[in-house]
Amino acid sequence: MSGCGGSSKTADASGEARQVLEALAKCSTPCGAKDIAEATGLDKKVVSSRITALKKKGLVDSPIRCKYGITDEGRATI
Repeated sequence: MSGCGGSSKTADASGEARQVLEALAKCSTPCGAKDIAEATGLDKKVVSSRITALKKKGLVDSPIRCKYGITDEGRATI
């Protein structure tokens, strides 16, 4: 899936969480970690770690197994 790309306003190591949120914000449909990694240039393991943290904060959800989307609260932070 393409259509993902970008950055987010959550304080995190070198803005990685911000990059993940911004990439998700640009996705028209839920994105996988691989798509987000390709869009941001971050390692897939880093993306997965940031997604887990962002889900705990309520900024990211997982409407489809292994696919992620940004929540309204997540959009408000970027």
